[in-house]
Amino acid sequence: MNIDFSEELEAFRREVADFLDTAPTPAIREAGRKTTSVFAPFKEVMAWHRILHAKGWSAPAWPVEYGGTGWSVEQRYIFAEEHWKRDLPPLLPNGLQMVGPLIMELGTPEQKALYLPGILAGEDYWTQGYSEPNAGSDLASLSCSAVADGDDYIINGQKIWTTLAHEANRMFMLVRTNKEAKKQAGITFLLLDRMDYPGMVVRPIIGLDGLPEQCEVFFDNVRVPQSGRVGAENDGWSVAKQLLKHERGGAALSPMLRRKMALIRQAVVDAPSPHGGTLADDPIFQRDLGEVEAELVSYEAFERMILTGHPIGNDPAMPSLNKIMSTEMTQLLGVMQARVAGLGAVPQQVEALTVDPAAEPLDDLFSLTAMPFYLNARATSIYAGTNEIQRDLLARTLNAA
Repeated sequence: MNIDFSEELEAFRREVADFLDTAPTPAIREAGRKTTSVFAPFKEVMAWHRILHAKGWSAPAWPVEYGGTGWSVEQRYIFAEEHWKRDLPPLLPNGLQMVGPLIMELGTPEQKALYLPGILAGEDYWTQGYSEPNAGSDLASLSCSAVADGDDYIINGQKIWTTLAHEANRMFMLVRTNKEAKKQAGITFLLLDRMDYPGMVVRPIIGLDGLPEQCEVFFDNVRVPQSGRVGAENDGWSVAKQLLKHERGGAALSPMLRRKMALIRQAVVDAPSPHGGTLADDPIFQRDLGEVEAELVSYEAFERMILTGHPIGNDPAMPSLNKIMSTEMTQLLGVMQARVAGLGAVPQQVEALTVDPAAEPLDDLFSLTAMPFYLNARATSIYAGTNEIQRDLLARTLNAA
């Protein structure tokens, strides 16, 4: 997508480009090339977070009073575009894009003072304790309980698909505080300021890519302070819905998706076609790739409307619409990368996804990361509320209009 920016904004672009060309370490750059989901390799992305924080650029979308940059929407877009051009790792979203903005909006002054500086500086990583073995898409069915006892809650139960919980030092979670009320009415939102409470056990889950990104977390009479509650007791469902607006809205994604399309088109030149020749000469593949390109242009136009102040940016349905479009676009690109990579896209690729600057560089990261990207893309239409739920929300919004 080409947008005509003023000379002042182009000067800002040059400043961003100069910094991004020199600040990342080789390990950070390698981590970016090996990122196959919204969660980049942990050690390297947290190091990159701290470098950006030292520059004052770790939270472009945060208000200035909480440490944000004060950048305009156009500046944030330029930064995202230049960031993705260099295949740099995206900062982890749980703190900066999800629980951080929630604490700003609904947290107490004490919670803001305690938690926001660590999120901004990249000193803390927050894992999300929502899903349970019997409460995924139907999250309101969660049963992990918290019983008030003096100034504490005592938690019992289990959480699953808690991303990078084995690396986290904090958690935000939903618990059942009233078993008698309607499902949504008996839930409370809690902030846990540590992950090593007595009775708390984190167990990594090895994924299809051979890496332990997801975890399950067990609670056995875990005592946590009530001061970590956000909002009123039993009103956690409202708090969670507020957080989901940030999770579904997200930052500008089209620069990342455009970069992925450019890599696919570059690889097509030498990729063999099952019908002979290369995929660049295969009319069937080129037809399919053209359809994906058209979808991407459509999504870029959607982001451009938001960027230029179109009223849709303030529409209550926008987060759901953005979630559907961005995740399905990501899945389309995952399919195309896997098709181009062909037999090189094998499912077990720990070597390709493990950052080791001392190791010999891998020749074909496009193929080696194709299957992990494809597999991670499958989950995008499920997390943050399935796309089927988002379409239902859109229908209800239109029906009420």
